[in-house]
Amino acid sequence: MELIVAVYDDWGIGRDGTQPVALSADRKFFRETTKGAMVIAGRRTIADFPGQKPLPGRVNLALTTQQIDIPGFTVVHSPEEAVALAQTAERAFVIGGGSVYRQMLQYCDTAYITKVHCTIDSDTYFPNLNEDSAWELEEILQSGEENGIAYEMCVYRRT
Repeated sequence: MELIVAVYDDWGIGRDGTQPVALSADRKFFRETTKGAMVIAGRRTIADFPGQKPLPGRVNLALTTQQIDIPGFTVVHSPEEAVALAQTAERAFVIGGGSVYRQMLQYCDTAYITKVHCTIDSDTYFPNLNEDSAWELEEILQSGEENGIAYEMCVYRRT
C-alpha cells in the first residue's frame, strides 16, 4: 500500500480539516498519481473534498469509527478492514487525514511526500520520515516554485 501527502517544513499537514496552503502543482501530482487507484480517507478529509463527493476515477473508501453512510464511499471501520479491501485493488493510497495516516502508516511501503517549503500554523502533523530509520528518501521526482513557495515531490520507501 502507498500513501500520498503534502507536508510543510515542520511536517504539518493542515489546520481545521483543510490545507491552508495548497499548490496547483501538488493537486495535479495527486490527481495523476492516484488516478484509477483505491483511495482511503477519513471523514474529516472527505468533508474537505469538493462538494464532499467521492474523487472521480478512483474507488473511494472512508475509514471512520462512526456508523454512517457516505454516498459514493465504501465505509470501513478499522485499518484491518481497509487493508483487506486495499488488497483487492491494483494500487491503493492512504490520502489522509492525520488520524488515518497514523493508523495506516504501518501498512504502507511507499510514501509520496510533497514538501511545501513554508511553515503554516498547523494543528495536524505527519510523522517526520527523515527521522524514522524505517524510511528512506529514494528520489526527488520534481521540484519547482509556485506563488513564491518552493516545493519538492519526493518518494520515500520503507527500508
